Amino acid sequence: MAHKIDMAEAILAINPKAEVSIFEENYDTIQWFPGTSVISKADIEAKQAELQTAYDNKKYQRDRAAEYPPVVDQLDDIYHNGIDAWKATIKTTKDKYPKG
Repeated sequence: MAHKIDMAEAILAINPKAEVSIFEENYDTIQWFPGTSVISKADIEAKQAELQTAYDNKKYQRDRAAEYPPVVDQLDDIYHNGIDAWKATIKTTKDKYPKG
């Protein structure tokens, strides 16, 4: 299941020092603590959309990271087979998961 950017992530992206309690994923259930400026529903939703797009656009990076060999194995590959062989190994994963 894909990661969904929630209201708390959006609020903290707008104001990293915000102090809130969110009882449900609903704007009407946010309790804004003293000293924290209220952020409009439209601003929160816009930030959620922005963060979700950024997250979705980097799926290839997460897929690649999960498939690359461990760094120790990559270094061993370079030592025994050289940079060109290592590049070929890495290129296989890069080709499998191209940038957006």
